[in-house]
Amino acid sequence: MTQVLDKPLPLKAPVSPAARTARRRAALEWIAVHSLGVAAALFFTLPFVFLLLTSLMSDSQALSRDLIPHTWEWGNYKKVFDTPGFLTWWRNTLVYAGLGTVLTVASSIPVAYALAKFRFRGRNLSLMLVISMMMLPPQVIIIPMYLFWAKQLDLSGTLWPLIIPMAFGDAFSIFLLRQFLTTIPNEYLDAAKVDGCGELRTLLRVVLPMAKPGIAAVALFQFFYAWNDYFGPQIYASENPGAWTLSYGLESFKGAHHTDWNLTMAATVLVMAPVILVFFFAQKAFVEGVTLTGVKG
Repeated sequence: MTQVLDKPLPLKAPVSPAARTARRRAALEWIAVHSLGVAAALFFTLPFVFLLLTSLMSDSQALSRDLIPHTWEWGNYKKVFDTPGFLTWWRNTLVYAGLGTVLTVASSIPVAYALAKFRFRGRNLSLMLVISMMMLPPQVIIIPMYLFWAKQLDLSGTLWPLIIPMAFGDAFSIFLLRQFLTTIPNEYLDAAKVDGCGELRTLLRVVLPMAKPGIAAVALFQFFYAWNDYFGPQIYASENPGAWTLSYGLESFKGAHHTDWNLTMAATVLVMAPVILVFFFAQKAFVEGVTLTGVKG
């Protein structure tokens, strides 16, 4: 026991200058990267903080240089909800975004599946047509489309000219889903067919469960587009206030309260809040779907 205690402890190997330099450089890189990350986060977050704080100020303070509310005016949000038509804009936007998203996803999945997994003559040409439709600005065809929906079908003053076309697929959604479906190995599909599944059953039982991230990404893209769409409701629903959406109604609200910046900011927060909440709860599936889309082309 005495011999063990008297045995000298081994000395640590001295750290070389090169190792010290590498360790110091790694620490500086860590600090630099995280400092840039914090700066970028503040750059994107501070406008929302300013928006929220202004929405809780009084009328007079919203026109001053103060950044923190003297009194927290939570009643501003109630005033916005009490504005005539605001709840109607909410309902119209939910119908437009919700129904449009369901129709777009349901109609785009079969087309994307065919372009990704079927071998047929003209497949590459069909894919090129889908990509060409993505490059076509909607403003180019807005006049003939408006004449068709307004003059031939008499649907002006409603949101149906914006919702019905979503039942026939969307070029961007088809392309994004097609890129994701190509990452699914064909062996799974062959195994399902050996077990007796037809194409429709293979799509429903095998492909759709494996394509949930891609479908979630497409659904979120479409929901965000419809929720924030201003151009479409302006063209088709501007003549009927009962068919306005939040994006178009917010412009009217701002014009009626152009000096009440606190109420304008409160209305803006209420318009943005659902989109932020949806993305917050679905960001994992959204990021996964977008990331895996470009793995295999």
